[in-house]
Amino acid sequence: MPELTPVQSEVLRALVDTAVPALDVPDDPHGFWSTPGSAVGAHDFVELFLGTVLTEANFLGIQQLLDGMALLGMQHQKRAAREAILASASALAPEALVAVQTLRGAACLFANAIPDASGRNPFWAQYGYPGPQLTPPTDEPHITPYVPTDGEVLETDVVIIGSGAGGGTIAGVVSAAGKGVVVLEVGGASSERDYDQLELTAGMAMMYKNGVALTADSNVGLLAGQTLGGGTTINWQNCVRPAPAVLNEWAGEHGLTDVATDFERHIDAVWTRMGANEECSHLNGAHQRMVEGAKALGWSWETAALNVDPAKHNPDLAGFTQFGDVTGAKNGTLTTYLRDAYNAGARMLCHTKALRVLHEGGRATGVEAVYTDPATQTTRTVTVHAKHVVVAGGALETPAVLLRSGIGGPAAGKHLRLHPSSGMFGVYEEDQRAWWGPPQAAVMDQFRDLGDGYGLLVEGSHYYPGVFAFQLALTNGKAHKELMSKFARMCDLLFITRDHGGGEVTLDEQGEALHHYSLDDPRDQEQVRTGLRVLAELHLAAGAQELWLNTPFAPGFMRGGDLEAWLATLYAMPFGAGGIALGSAHQMGSARMGTDPATSVADPTGELHDVKSVWIGDTSAFPTPSGANPMLTCMALAHRTAEHILRSTP
Repeated sequence: MPELTPVQSEVLRALVDTAVPALDVPDDPHGFWSTPGSAVGAHDFVELFLGTVLTEANFLGIQQLLDGMALLGMQHQKRAAREAILASASALAPEALVAVQTLRGAACLFANAIPDASGRNPFWAQYGYPGPQLTPPTDEPHITPYVPTDGEVLETDVVIIGSGAGGGTIAGVVSAAGKGVVVLEVGGASSERDYDQLELTAGMAMMYKNGVALTADSNVGLLAGQTLGGGTTINWQNCVRPAPAVLNEWAGEHGLTDVATDFERHIDAVWTRMGANEECSHLNGAHQRMVEGAKALGWSWETAALNVDPAKHNPDLAGFTQFGDVTGAKNGTLTTYLRDAYNAGARMLCHTKALRVLHEGGRATGVEAVYTDPATQTTRTVTVHAKHVVVAGGALETPAVLLRSGIGGPAAGKHLRLHPSSGMFGVYEEDQRAWWGPPQAAVMDQFRDLGDGYGLLVEGSHYYPGVFAFQLALTNGKAHKELMSKFARMCDLLFITRDHGGGEVTLDEQGEALHHYSLDDPRDQEQVRTGLRVLAELHLAAGAQELWLNTPFAPGFMRGGDLEAWLATLYAMPFGAGGIALGSAHQMGSARMGTDPATSVADPTGELHDVKSVWIGDTSAFPTPSGANPMLTCMALAHRTAEHILRSTP
């Protein structure tokens, strides 16, 4: 891991204390104002972040930036002079602006996310955020993984790459039919005792690329699970049914004819197994504001259905679900279909990366994989021989497996869809207790279809003290802290768009996945602008006094100001890095189903066009984006694919 020089580390510490400064404010009962970022240890975490996440070229660029600041004596200057140095550095070039703001953002993130020995952060009291509230029980893991020996060869009927909404569902269904199953999961297993309800720990343990994943051009942040149960272990539990127009599109234009008439049966099956219901959809302050705004504007909304067990649900703990569900209330694949498969004798290999699909004579024969010991980081090769291979590593990684295997045809990796999303904070007069209750308890669907089957949904957000501070890392540390002092009164709402344009998954020189997404489709850009207006009008109708986009590059809006002028400022900003921040928790379509081998990877049953008995089992298979939270649709489609696998098995 590359390291900073002592002088560079000293400059970095000064930068952290510029981004999160100590300020002299008389009324400071919690020490919020007087605590600088370095007092929390944020500078050490930022340095670790730089050394482990950045490419060698980008790390070198950061070093050069810090060296330039050192020549100006930044580490010896007072706060005002340090701010001036950062402003001058930001003005050198667009790349310098992004670099400085990345460092500011990282400082704000870690300053607000690092816990002390008691599991609390010194800034949380100001926000009314309780932090971890329950000591995880000392139970056994949900599922005890199978640990292979080096060079071991396993024999089975079906080997499944990935254990999330798609792979986990298929594992449960085919195991129930008496088939032998091996599941390969690159992430780790978990039990309730592993869940400490902390943002940093959860990101590193259960998220794709340790929770820090971006498209190759840094335009879109990528949020995906990497743990046993995949996204269903860390997602926000929102079970949204696919629109009939989407299913008709899949049936009429892509050859999945039965989804127009028989798909409800699959939805009902997984809905029942997950126990989806509306009993646990408690509205916290943020959701109440969304509903109030929708009612005031005459916009439609509905209560979210969640795959949560009412008998175990605790609204005081429900808002920590992405950081690990200590209550056991979440009915993801970990506690449903994977448990069914495990009870039926399926073997679950964690920390196991599928390298390639093995095939001979146009038919799959198994998977070549590598297991990494989490304690020693030593690796072991493992081969699984199987009659069927299901590739369900998520739309970010499934194409990489296909490309490394030389299969999937010309469409492998093409047609990546991300449901680009952005958010806006409203500052209200009262504490919103946005950490309480489930992250998503209502959906505002007025604009789901803007006339062509495409549009946007408005939803609530999980509560992240660190990530939110990153998004509000204003280009002046004093202004950032003043804004964060109002954090308890903030409500974050977001929109997700159904994208017309798309991206691509390719391989880098090491054979690892690269994700490209250009954000240049004019219809998608217009949808984002529509989303910004909708969020602003929704907040203001609910009584917000201030509006802040989830990016430090946008000015705030004060109630009574010129809304059209503010929106025009936002509309003029670029999309992605250095402008309107966009994220994606829904990745789809990169190994899609269809009738044409030139434009699709798998046929309408989910089986590859070019290699038989290889099946696509996750959101990669979506012919077009679902336009809504994809978990339910993914599980139903996987349930359908599992039936095709069983019908094709001798």
